[in-house]
Amino acid sequence: MTTTPTARWRKRAAVAATGAAVALVPLAAHAATIVTINYDAQGTSHIAKTNSDVALGPTTLRTDLDIDTGDFTGSLPLPGTSTEFKIAGFLPVKANVDFVEAAPLTGNINLTQTQAQVSSTATYYVKLSNIKVAGFPTFAGSKCQTKVPVTIPVGTRPDEGFDLINGGELVGTYTIGKFENCGINTPLINSLVPGSGNTVDITVTNGVIAE
Repeated sequence: MTTTPTARWRKRAAVAATGAAVALVPLAAHAATIVTINYDAQGTSHIAKTNSDVALGPTTLRTDLDIDTGDFTGSLPLPGTSTEFKIAGFLPVKANVDFVEAAPLTGNINLTQTQAQVSSTATYYVKLSNIKVAGFPTFAGSKCQTKVPVTIPVGTRPDEGFDLINGGELVGTYTIGKFENCGINTPLINSLVPGSGNTVDITVTNGVIAE
């Protein structure tokens, strides 16, 4: 008997959740279809305008997956990080960076294919603090952040897949908007940071189905 890719993914989720014995037992028609899977996640974002990198994680990606439709919601809380770049090629700037979740992570895993494809969207406010130019603090305050949340779409590359348990690589490109509440440094920050063409690359591994 031939099984569809979706059926194979459902079976794989069942096995991981309840043990290898479940592999021989069809999922009951009344069984819940939502499976919570937690992954290890770590990556990097490249900020185009400053030509600098920002570390993302390590952290835990939490997903609540409907294995019938492939739709999921979740969260990807990112620990505080930092960035360094130079103004005019010589004046060093350092700043702490926080990504504050503004909405739940949403997305879909296309389980109808043998090689599953992921598309998702994360939304954060980007906050800057402890900004120093040439070692001198700029006193941007504690409320310096993007005026509106930054939407970051990420997904699998067209020629790569995502494994429900082993994970995979997620990539995307996004735009950073204008900042506000940065004191007298608001014009400087808005001339340096906002812009398009920023990239993100996150490796997701070690999927564990929550009990």
